[in-house]
Amino acid sequence: MAEADRAGMVHRRNPLTGAVASSAPAMTPGEAVAVADRAAAAFPAWAGSGPNARRAVLTAAAEALAARGDEIVTAMREEIGATEGWARFNIALAVGMIREAAALTTQIGGEVIPSDKPGCLAMALREPAGVVLGIAPWNAPVILGVRAIAVPLACGNAVVFKASEVCPRTHQIIVEAFAAAGLPDGLIGVVSNAPKDAGEVVGALIDHAAVRRINFTGSTAVGRIIARRAADNLKPALLELGGKAPLIVLEDADVDEAVKAAAFGAFMNQGQICMSTERIIVVEAIADAFAEKFSAKVATMAVGDPREGRTPLGAVVDLKTVGHVQALVADALDAGAVVLNGGAADGVLMPAHVVDCVTPAMKLFREESFGPVVAIVRAADEEDAIRLANDSDYGLSAAVFTRDTARGLRVARRIRSGICHVNGPTVHDEAQMPFGGVGASGYGRFGGKAGIDAFTELRWITIETQPGHYPI
Repeated sequence: MAEADRAGMVHRRNPLTGAVASSAPAMTPGEAVAVADRAAAAFPAWAGSGPNARRAVLTAAAEALAARGDEIVTAMREEIGATEGWARFNIALAVGMIREAAALTTQIGGEVIPSDKPGCLAMALREPAGVVLGIAPWNAPVILGVRAIAVPLACGNAVVFKASEVCPRTHQIIVEAFAAAGLPDGLIGVVSNAPKDAGEVVGALIDHAAVRRINFTGSTAVGRIIARRAADNLKPALLELGGKAPLIVLEDADVDEAVKAAAFGAFMNQGQICMSTERIIVVEAIADAFAEKFSAKVATMAVGDPREGRTPLGAVVDLKTVGHVQALVADALDAGAVVLNGGAADGVLMPAHVVDCVTPAMKLFREESFGPVVAIVRAADEEDAIRLANDSDYGLSAAVFTRDTARGLRVARRIRSGICHVNGPTVHDEAQMPFGGVGASGYGRFGGKAGIDAFTELRWITIETQPGHYPI
């Protein structure tokens, strides 16, 4: 949990020990606005810089972040209970994201469009939008923090980065790495706050005249609030929200491969990933065989203290997560589901739970768990599996397993999600890919050239090369 003191600081406590893990300024809305003012002042010079100048700074930022790997591992372990493996994965992918952003600086192009008007040279140009407000969560703090910053900077924007109250130190390290790379003073600013002030602080930043884009990764409930505030200001928002990812296993699937992918997708980072596999939808013909092998695999995935580094599963972020998962499991059991794997939690150390025979009437089928639990749902056939996969408000990631790749592609095309993998896990991210969802999972896309579209203005500019002829 995070708490503020009378000295204007907010303290994050270690979920395992209760000791203070980090401290950061509990900024007021006025102080947050001042950060945005400084970013707005630094924006014109950065926007006017050449692509290779921006590339050089971003390349240096990637190296600066990589050099602080040990410090990031410690911060993530203390603030969110992350395992070293998860922290190192965050660092590696985030460094790749910065390098990809550096490569994009010379790809922010435009086009000449044929005009019906004689002598008119018509161009579509992409230009920086202004100040970008980036809001990142705690669960993959380095990946998602960098994602909120790197491509906006590559496009020539300034950035105000709203750090999570759960991991302010981890997020501060990211900003420090960018600053050390030689960014102009004020171009990137970090805002931290007490949890009780989050709404006012974020609202003041969205309302700021210089803020022209908002990107938010987090819960669907908060995403709706941000979307409404942005709409009131007529400002575009990129929202990557919750998920309830389905993984379909058809009767011709390689069951062993599906088991490995499902275990990874469901329990990496204790299931606290927006892409986490939350529903394994198995065709009835192989459901028993899959459930037996999957349960055996999960039984080998122990949970333990991440400080000791001897187990694949570490701590969940707080006791609220434990209670939420326990309530979902209890509701499913009351309605006829069966627990294949589980056990009592030791504080925030919660073992992996597998619940079989889950139906759409159960909360575990519909509500995002964001914890170490996965539902096995039995489908009659392929058509029924697709129906069950689409029976959700969410639509971020999905997967389908079959030995017939053409069949897999057909099924993937029918699943309503922003991302779908054939014979791969639902948890998969690459810097250059268009990343985002549909429905309650949000709208807009991070990554690669999709990020350029999100963080630039597309302008139409013409040059007249002949004398004009007008009807009046």
